Amino acid sequence: MPVPSPAFVPRPLRTGRLDLLPLLPDHAEELAAALDDPALHAFTGGEPLRAPALRERYARWAAGSPDPRVVWANWAVRLRETGALVGTVQATVGPTPVAEVAWVTGTPWQGRGIATEAAKALVAEVLRQGVPTVVAHVHPEHGASVAVAAAAGLRPAPHWQDGERRWERAGEAGGA
Repeated sequence: MPVPSPAFVPRPLRTGRLDLLPLLPDHAEELAAALDDPALHAFTGGEPLRAPALRERYARWAAGSPDPRVVWANWAVRLRETGALVGTVQATVGPTPVAEVAWVTGTPWQGRGIATEAAKALVAEVLRQGVPTVVAHVHPEHGASVAVAAAAGLRPAPHWQDGERRWERAGEAGGA
């Protein structure tokens, strides 16, 4: 029988260069512009969303999962130096309890370590809040995301889902 999800609460996070802000519908317009590159969907499918559709998505996410055992935790990533929103990170914390994490950084800000810095903060927060296992699914040909997963302390597992390899990290509950 599954264990109920921990009382995971997304809170603002701060790293050396970034502010991770709980994602709100009001972030949609700026993030729609930041993430408006079809290349960001090369491995995951889909296409960039315009601001109205992104606002609707973020409103659904902010309202929370319809399953009370699942927590949707999403953050907008702000580059403090410029004040620009440059991407997002997310954790879906399920009843097993495992957190499935993901990240995206807009094309103009890639190659600067932003996704790595944000993903490290995300994984540390998930573990700090007591979720014992963190996983991500990464396409094996997406070298940048493979590097981010490794830098965030995740290791490849023998499991695959929809052509993506599972990466995971089991930590001690309560800390990274």
